Amino acid sequence: MKKILGIVFLALLFSAIVTNFSNSEINPPFKNMSISKHPIEYKEISFKDYEGNTINLKDQKSKIYMLNFWATWCLPCKEEMPYLDNLQNVNGIKIFPINIEKNNKSKTEIFFKSLEIKNLSIYFDIENNLVNLFRLRGIPTTIILNKDRKEIARVLGAVDFSDKKFIKWIDSVAN
Repeated sequence: MKKILGIVFLALLFSAIVTNFSNSEINPPFKNMSISKHPIEYKEISFKDYEGNTINLKDQKSKIYMLNFWATWCLPCKEEMPYLDNLQNVNGIKIFPINIEKNNKSKTEIFFKSLEIKNLSIYFDIENNLVNLFRLRGIPTTIILNKDRKEIARVLGAVDFSDKKFIKWIDSVAN
């Protein structure tokens, strides 16, 4: 009898693990989102802030990091940026909108002002170091990293980051 109960317990435990795994790992909240089965580690993730200072992600503290790659000429980027601006207010998430164009402060300022972006700062990947590191195929692309700065997911294309499914998913991976 103990053996049968042990087997039933293990089967239920396995089922619970598989169900939990499938909810957060296999079923991403967006069709254009891919989840990393094994988080991808990068040696160094650094980029420039608006003033030209180097920002190294290892010096940042957060539960979730989102690196959003965009350009001022990109219409889907324009559509998506207000959702990221609102998401910046969610506790435990740090968003870095990284412009991939040549350093053009005036264009990026106009872009942010026209969209009334208030919660995000402007960052640059002028030499495309991160574009190459992450092997980006297009923009917007958002790389989602866990607290250990390992890639757990990426979104190719524009999405509504205020979507309830995404908020639920991000909460589950942040805790």
